[in-house]
Formats: sequence, structure tokens, C-alpha cells
Amino acid sequence: MKSIGVIAEYNPFHNGHLYHLQKIKEMFPKDIVIVVLGGHFMQRGETSIINKWDKTNLALTFGADIVIELPFPFATQSADFFARGALEILNYLKVETIVFGSESNNIELLKKTAEKIIIDDDKTKIYLDQGFNYPHALSKSLNINNNPNDILGITYIKEIIKNEYKINPLTILRTNDYHGKTKYKNMVSASYIRENYQSNRIKKYLPKESFELLKSNVSFLDNYFAYLKYQIIINLNQLDIFQGVDEGIENRIKKYIFEVNSIKELIGKIKCKRYTYNRIQRMLTHILCGFTKEDSKELKKIKYLRVLGFNKKGQTYLNKIKKETEIPIVTNLSKHKDPMLDLELKTTKIYSLIFNETYQNLLIKKEYNNLPLKRD
Repeated sequence: MKSIGVIAEYNPFHNGHLYHLQKIKEMFPKDIVIVVLGGHFMQRGETSIINKWDKTNLALTFGADIVIELPFPFATQSADFFARGALEILNYLKVETIVFGSESNNIELLKKTAEKIIIDDDKTKIYLDQGFNYPHALSKSLNINNNPNDILGITYIKEIIKNEYKINPLTILRTNDYHGKTKYKNMVSASYIRENYQSNRIKKYLPKESFELLKSNVSFLDNYFAYLKYQIIINLNQLDIFQGVDEGIENRIKKYIFEVNSIKELIGKIKCKRYTYNRIQRMLTHILCGFTKEDSKELKKIKYLRVLGFNKKGQTYLNKIKKETEIPIVTNLSKHKDPMLDLELKTTKIYSLIFNETYQNLLIKKEYNNLPLKRD
């Protein structure tokens, strides 16, 4: 039995994600599908619109056999860190193939591009120094289209090559840009769904189970403005301790924090060529969660595999590889001690702050006491 890897955020789970899993099942009907899932805070600095346990349940419902958490230090940083953590996890789990969406659907071109970056990444660094974000810097340095899924796929392949992982990358053609705002038949971007989550017009773009979860207990980064403002005020003279606060950007935060009434407004005020919207959003998420540069240095290796859920097939696979895996497979937070797990508990408590007391307690209990979700 082979294992197939998927890296995802499911923010929220929509028809594009369903299509992806269905295609993998068609390609590998007898094999294990392992999803490495971003939890409550996302790579672009957003919060997850629904909690990670509901996302795990959806993944298991629609094709995943095992769901593993991508820890906060990797899930909320730039594409390189994001890919590094996810591929390290998949390698520990003995995954043989990773399947990701691609606009070009040309795996050989993506491989060649990844190899070229490894050999000579100087041009990309030049554009990064000029203030371009990573996707734009990469596309300009290599003279390739700025297709987000292709560029993320190149980043995955680069990690595979650099670390000599025995993981074979494969692509599935993307019918639209799931990070953008375009539509295709019954598929639409996650961004569009988040912006219109209260409207019935999004219903056709999600599985019923996913649509129902958007009716209550949803989260957006702007909901945490008061908590972020408090964090900024109490750390006003040491904002540069937080991950992502570099090159004097703390002065712009100090200047505008008392003039704005939302995180969106604050980002608009401090945004500049060197600091893109997503980069600032990630930085503010790190301030909100108290994630420092020192934390980032200390928590830069995957030291455990945290299981969020599995079905019987997935459980059999985990039992099979448990003795072969070099790091512990964690199914209960209360029985395993690690600074990164402590951070996950802290960030879940922060994520829960905007909800009523009953729901807060439920999320914290699930984080600390619950065993992984199990499906037949």
C-alpha cells in the first residue's frame, strides 16, 4: 500500500478541494491519502474561517485517510517555511507521492524551474530586496507566469530536491485560481467564499456539509482587532521582538495603531512596496499570538507528528509505520510535552477568544484532551 500526500488549508473546504481529492482517489484507488493541514491560522496570516477539527472532519468525509497538523511556526510563514514543514512531515510519514494543483499541469517544467532556483537563486533575492513578495520575485527572476499554484508547487519540488526526499511530485490541472476571485462552473476561490460566506449564492460552490458550517462560529482576523491592539500597546517599545517585524516597520505600526479601528485599516496604513498585504497580515498574526523571532529560531524543526484524524485504513497505516518513524506520532496533547505543542494550545486559546464561553471551552478541550477524530 502506497501513501499519497496533500498539503492544504481548506479555508474553507470547497468544490475545488473536493475535485482534488476525487482525482487523487481515481489515480490511486487503493492507496492511503494523507493530508497535512494548516490549523487555526493560515499561511497568508488569516484565521481559519472554521475550526481545524471541523476541517479535519470534512477532509476525512471526502477522501482523506489521515489528517496531520502543520504546526503554527510553519503554517503562518512564507512559502519556503510552509513547504519546508509540510514536506518534512510527509517524509517522516513515508509518503511516496505528493499531488498538488497546477495551472500549467507541466510537472517537467516545474521540476526544471525548481532545479534552476537551487543552482542560482541570486536573481530572486535581488527582487525580494526590492520589495517584491516571493511569488512575484520568483516569476520575475525566472521569467515565468505568476501562477500561485505553480509557484507553490515549485517550492514543494525545491524542498524535495534539496533534502533528497524520495517523494515523487505530480500535478492535477487547476481549472481556476483557488486563491483568487475567479469562477469556473461550480468552483470558485476560497477568497470569494470567505467574502460572501453569509450569502446563499455560495451554496453551489461547497459540499453541503461545508456550507452548513459557515452559518455559525466563523472567524476572521479583523474580529481580533481589540486583542491585537492590546498586544501592540503593551509591547509598544519592543515590537521588533516579534517574527516578521523588521526594517523599522514597527515605527509605522506605532504611528497608526491609535488612528485605526480595524486590522484591515491598519494594514492599509502601513502597507508599502517592501511590505505586501500578506506579509503584513502574517506579521500582525505573529504579534497577536505572541510569536517571537526567538520562537521561530527555536521551533524550526518538526519533532512530532500530530494526528488530527484518521479512518480505519489510516489507522492501520499509522500502526504499521509507527516503529519506523523517527519522531513520535502524537494523538493526545496532554501526554506529550513539546514547546511547539504548547504554542498550538496557546494559539487555539487566542483563536477561541471571539466566541462565546461554551464554544471557547469546547475548542480548548478538543485541543488538549481529545483523541484524534475517527471515521469508519
